[in-house]
Parts: sequence; structure tokens; C-alpha cells
Amino acid sequence: MVGGPDTLAVWRFDTPETAESVLPRLERLAREHQIEVEDASLVRWPPRHRKPRTQELGALDGPGHLWGGFWGVLLALIFLTPIAGPRFGAAAGAVAGTLADFGVADDFVKCVRDTVTPGTSAVFVLGGRDCPDRIGAALADVPATLIRADLSDEQTRNLRDALGDESVQRLG
Repeated sequence: MVGGPDTLAVWRFDTPETAESVLPRLERLAREHQIEVEDASLVRWPPRHRKPRTQELGALDGPGHLWGGFWGVLLALIFLTPIAGPRFGAAAGAVAGTLADFGVADDFVKCVRDTVTPGTSAVFVLGGRDCPDRIGAALADVPATLIRADLSDEQTRNLRDALGDESVQRLG
């Protein structure tokens, strides 16, 4: 991706299975270069479970470009902080401050936490600014809620510098 990731988008679905069922569509869009995905992750949250199951998806058409720990940190902040209690909450609050520097604001985290709950699923995509619109068009027939955080050029650079995978060679 020439300019780097610009948007962190989350599509929330009404069942734990829906996110996985739409993956072939998203993978096709990525293979056909209709969307630019830096990295993605899938969340399935079965009913009556305390926490969701997560799966890193890479760039949907190959390996992702971010350090694998990115999704672990972000998803832990969103989903495990309320479960783990005050001690983890304080540590998570310190980490959340650094994520806010990248444009992942507290209100985004809270909105995802309040929306992706037991009995639902979600696809998280870090990609180009037009990625949410293109994915939304491809999923027009699937009931979904979109939550997005747009990143400035500076936030994008900071994100790539801090969490990019140094082993991946990029052109441009």
C-alpha cells in the first residue's frame, strides 16, 4: 500500500458464524486488488462465552504487514480489560494512551466493546481509506454494523514505525 493504512474498520455481524462466512468475498476483493488491506483479524464470540476467539488473517491475500502482537494488544484492550479487572485495567489504560497516538481513540475501543458481544462476530481491517466503502458494497446483502477510525498521515506513519513487521519489504 503506497500511503500505508489509513483506516481501522470493524464490521460487526449478528451471529458468531457470519464473519467467517464473508471471508471468501473479502479475500477475492484483496486478490483482485479492489481493496488494499495492510492486516486483518477475525473475532468470533460464541454465546455464553466470557471472551471471544480471534484469528489473524494477514492481508487477506497473503501475509500481513504488521507485527502480529498488534492484534493481540488491540483485541486484549477491547475484550479482556472488562474481564480481567482493575489491575489489568490500569495497565491497559497505559497502553490505550499509546494506541490513541495512532488514532485508535478510547471512544472507538468503547464502541467496539459495546457492539461486539457474545453471540456476534466481527472482521477487523486495517487498510486504505476507501477500503470500508468497497467492503461495505461487497457486503451490502449482509446485515452488519461498521465502526471505523480514520488515521491521519502522521498516525499512519507512527503505526507503521511502531508495529510494522521489519521483515516485510515494501516498495514505494
